[in-house]
Amino acid sequence: MQSSEEQFIGATVRLFRRARHAVAFTGAGMSTASGIPDFRSHGTGLWERADPMEVASLASFRRKPEAFYEWVRPLAQRMFAAEPNSGHHALAALERAGFLAALITQNIDQLHRRAGSQRMFELHGDISAASCLSCGRTYASDQFREQLLCAGTGLPTCAQCRSVLKPDVILFGEILPEKTMREAQQAALRCDLMLVAGSSLQVFPAADLPAMAHRNGAALIIINREETHLDQAANVVLHADVSETLPAIAARLPVVRAVHTRETKVT
Repeated sequence: MQSSEEQFIGATVRLFRRARHAVAFTGAGMSTASGIPDFRSHGTGLWERADPMEVASLASFRRKPEAFYEWVRPLAQRMFAAEPNSGHHALAALERAGFLAALITQNIDQLHRRAGSQRMFELHGDISAASCLSCGRTYASDQFREQLLCAGTGLPTCAQCRSVLKPDVILFGEILPEKTMREAQQAALRCDLMLVAGSSLQVFPAADLPAMAHRNGAALIIINREETHLDQAANVVLHADVSETLPAIAARLPVVRAVHTRETKVT
């Protein structure tokens, strides 16, 4: 008798075999195996130890940027030290093999990019750059990394106007980047299969994209440790570690797609 995980992987492989335009949607659960804590898990989530509106909102940053940097410093240290895990590498491999047309992520840690994913929509920005809210000048991470990671080095400031720099991540109260969000919405509406991996689907408007794809007729796969509000709507659901499940799925797909491609060319 097959286990529930084996049945899930089999069903997922069959959905990928039928899909013509699959898109992945990922959240913080993708990176926990790389040592980066998520935000909402019971007992370990970052928001159980801090009020996001006090340390990670645009209003609080403008009012007291030092509080933001004090909060984000340990998280940034983990992000810069982290390595992509097997789940990141599995999604990059699926893209290279032609199984994923795009990847939409809520993550800011750049691990998908470092694993080799190419067509990405980073809805919440990334930690690799910072910008001045006063004059708009942008800086690469090597120009402010010491102040970001090391206490006692002061706050990173703009060389042009001396205002405090804000990392290019979306804080509470900020609007998601218009172009990126529009392209992600187009990918969600175009796809016939949406794979949700490591997201609690609680942060909107990003979390509405899988529902948008589902409403438009796409099949829905959800892999997440905790339940989500879309579990009942999904074709297949597995509450598991994405860093273990995604490689098992990827391992069974390249041969299938290679055979399918050859058959398509012959006919």
